[in-house]
Amino acid sequence: MNIYTMIKRCVRKAEVAVINNPLATLYVVGVLTMLLVSVLCNYHDGVLAAAVVVPGVAGGRHVVDGPLTTDVAREASPELLLNEIDRQIVKIRPMATPVDQISRYAGAKHAGSMQVDYYNVDTKPTVTYLSDDYDENTATASGSVKVTLSTENDEIFDASDTILVQGVYGYERDGMTRSNRELVLYVTSRDSDGGVTVMAVNGKRIKGVDGCVPTIDAGTTLIRMGRAASELDVMSPQHEAMPQKNTQYCQLFKMQVEQSVLQKLANKEVDWTMSDQEEAAIYDMRLGMEKSLLFGVKRRLWNPDKKENIMFTEGIWYQAGKDFRYENDVFSEEDVVELMRQAFTGNNGSKRKILIGGSKLIGALSHLNVTRVVTSGESVSKWGIDFTELRSKFGTLYLLLSEVFDDCGMADNGLIIDPEYIQKYSHVPFSTEALNLKSSGLRNTDALVLTEASCVVLRYPNSHMRVTRI
Repeated sequence: MNIYTMIKRCVRKAEVAVINNPLATLYVVGVLTMLLVSVLCNYHDGVLAAAVVVPGVAGGRHVVDGPLTTDVAREASPELLLNEIDRQIVKIRPMATPVDQISRYAGAKHAGSMQVDYYNVDTKPTVTYLSDDYDENTATASGSVKVTLSTENDEIFDASDTILVQGVYGYERDGMTRSNRELVLYVTSRDSDGGVTVMAVNGKRIKGVDGCVPTIDAGTTLIRMGRAASELDVMSPQHEAMPQKNTQYCQLFKMQVEQSVLQKLANKEVDWTMSDQEEAAIYDMRLGMEKSLLFGVKRRLWNPDKKENIMFTEGIWYQAGKDFRYENDVFSEEDVVELMRQAFTGNNGSKRKILIGGSKLIGALSHLNVTRVVTSGESVSKWGIDFTELRSKFGTLYLLLSEVFDDCGMADNGLIIDPEYIQKYSHVPFSTEALNLKSSGLRNTDALVLTEASCVVLRYPNSHMRVTRI
């Protein structure tokens, strides 16, 4: 029966009542008024009652005798309408949980199990150092312009590579005049028993022999440059990059919210509902997750009481590949430049990174004066978080105070994160589930359980850096 039919029948009965008893007019008007108010106040209930969900011939469900509303849709197909849980989560105090916040904005990859296997591909190093002194008289004694150098990492060089010798200058074409260009070497081979055989591109004339390699002291920086092939060369030494496998565990995070029925019905001085409790629980859950995602230890622990394994995720603090150490209470311009240099060089990462740190570290950086080399103080909003921007010629750092570092006794420390190489894996996406404790006879409460099984990994570890105080 729809609303129109109900009102029509009431009107007919009212007409009969008025004809038989004129004094009933006032009563009928009151009844009709109450009916109209009830219909208006409960219109959605009326529609829901009028709309009927019937099964189809092939397993589907159909709505008849009424419009399709969200309530009917949830009844007919509970999984059809999605709750935007993640969008709600990222709006709950995002400044307090930057790692969790940024990883959610970047998007989570689905993990098929609680154990995540992932691969990292690093770049081949380009810098090494000469391990032993080289004396230029060695070449003239052997009568060859080819010499063998011992480096700290011979493996980065292959035949046909060129090497820039930092701080050692070459010579002009005559081999006698010192050049203002640094010495360049050409690799002819990498010896199997150690060492790299090279020739000088802009070498020195020694005892009538042109193209000799001049003296190079131990510790000199050697920079690998591009390869140089001859006209008839068809092939080149191979370059293979093999990804390295790593494993991370997802941790099952849970939080339960309960409210007794009497508490829900009781009059309150302020409007405090189950939704408010749920929001507070989500914040507390995210705060705990933030600490685990930062400083957790990867382990699989057997619980003898529950007779099952519990998995713990590894924090990204231990995944970072580089370290920077400082010792002063206040950062000087030179300290900040060195911090930025190490953060943005030697890793081919992005030129915009995030520094989250404890109060003492952020305080030390806050004393920095604006100069032509380093600028600070500008605010920028990204990922729902307000950062303070620190710029240099090397790149830009987004600074943010994280009280999680203070809570964990690391107020002097911080972590530089490259947002391009942080990845969240989710085995169980963040979800809420209502528990029917009343039906099970446990407690007369409304209960919700918040659940997520996830982890965070740092891809390309050398683009992330720990900042610690000596």
